[in-house]
Amino acid sequence: MIQVGLSTISVFPKGVEDGFRLAHEAGYDGVEVMVTTDAKTRSPERLLELSERYHQPIMAIHAPVVLLTTFVWGRDPFVKFDRSAELAVSVGAPTVVVHPPFRWQGKYAKTFEDAVRQTERKHGVEVAVENMFPWSAGGIDRAAYLPGIDPSEMDVDHATLDFSHCALAKRDSMQLTLDLGDRLRHLHLTDGVAAEEGRVFDEHLIPGHGNEPVAEVLQMLAERQWTGQVIAEIKTRQARSERDRLRLLVETLEFAREHLGQAAPAESPEPDPVASAPEPSA
Repeated sequence: MIQVGLSTISVFPKGVEDGFRLAHEAGYDGVEVMVTTDAKTRSPERLLELSERYHQPIMAIHAPVVLLTTFVWGRDPFVKFDRSAELAVSVGAPTVVVHPPFRWQGKYAKTFEDAVRQTERKHGVEVAVENMFPWSAGGIDRAAYLPGIDPSEMDVDHATLDFSHCALAKRDSMQLTLDLGDRLRHLHLTDGVAAEEGRVFDEHLIPGHGNEPVAEVLQMLAERQWTGQVIAEIKTRQARSERDRLRLLVETLEFAREHLGQAAPAESPEPDPVASAPEPSA
C-alpha cells in the first residue's frame, strides 16, 4: 500500500513536535521532517524520540535548501547535503528531498548531478530531486536554478513531484509524472492554480482546491502499483484554531486515501488526549 505521510512544515508556524503530534492525530502513516533553524529538526536523538512517542515513522528528510535556512549547517551546500543524508540514515528514513541549486551556488550548482549520485552511493539513500519554478522579473525568466527546474531533464535517478510548483511553473503535472516514469519516488501532495504573469507565489493549497490533476495522478499511480511515498505538504498557517488545522490535515489525508483507492473517507478524529498531553520534563 502506498504510504501517505505529513511534512512537518505543513503545521508552520507550529514546531516539529506539533507536526509529529498532528500527523498521529490525523492518522498519517509517518512524517517528512523539514530541516529548519529549529535544532530539534537536526537532532536524530530528538527526532527518534518524537517518532516513538507519536508512533510516526520518519519517511523522509527534506534538506535545508530554502532561503530561510541559508545558515543551517553553515553556508557550504555540499556539507548541508551530506549532513541531510547522514540524518536520514540516523533516523531510518529512506529518502532525502533536495531542491536544484541556485545558479549562484558555484561549484555545487555545476556538479549537482554528480553530487546527488555520490551522496546516494555514500549513504545508501534515495535523493529525490524536486521540481521547482521559474523566478521572473518584468516577465523574463531569471533562470535562478542550475541545472534547471525540471528533474525529468536532469541526469538523476530519483525525483520528487510537487503539484504547487507545477502550477507556478505552468508545467503539466500529469505529463511530468509520465516523463519521470520510474524515477518518480516521492510526491508532495498539495495543489495550486496557474500563476499570474511575473508573480511568484507558491500556494500549497489543500488538494482539490486548485486546478492541478492531483486526483488523476494519484489514481494512475495506484493503478500502476507505484511504490513511492506521498507526503502532504500544505499551508495551514491561516487555520483559526487547533481543530481547524487538524480538519485541514484530515481533509488532505482523506483526499489521498480516496484517490489511491485505500479506504472510504472517515470522520475527522478527535485529538488524542494521550498524544496531546504535555511531555514530562527531563
